[in-house]
Amino acid sequence: MDVMIRAAAPAEHAALGAITAEAYLGDGLLDGPGDPYLARLRAVERRAAEAEVLVAVDPEGAVLGGVTYAAPGTPWRDIAGPDEAEFRMLAVARAGRGRGVGEALVRACVERARAAEGVRALVLSTQPAMLPAHRIYRRLGFLRTPERDWEPVPGLRLMTFRLPLEGPA
Repeated sequence: MDVMIRAAAPAEHAALGAITAEAYLGDGLLDGPGDPYLARLRAVERRAAEAEVLVAVDPEGAVLGGVTYAAPGTPWRDIAGPDEAEFRMLAVARAGRGRGVGEALVRACVERARAAEGVRALVLSTQPAMLPAHRIYRRLGFLRTPERDWEPVPGLRLMTFRLPLEGPA
């Protein structure tokens, strides 16, 4: 698939917010359209101001998906330690699924983390039901870190993965 990964432009924020919300709702990862997490998923403008939001676009410029890359020191990190970057809210539109878009977005996060001085690992949290994403993470070398699994809200258990970038894991 011919896809370009780049920083999200302000004019793309609403489209990416809709794609992210639809991906989470459509995959049954939320408690329906009233789930309070939807507001955070749609808040691309805020994420872009406080972290780095990347989009995958096709040759015509249509947004196919996106991800939030949170470098050390940014407020969008949930589980990252001081020498770790984190990515969150990986989402791919139905039109981009099965075409390598998700993997391209994850690879872009890996590249950013590898290029960042002092970053030793890239981490993420994921729901157990996100099996296609888990396959991408494992294929790219991410390791499960069950000792870091957590619950952001009672009853929502998140699994964690970590990709060592240098030195011991």
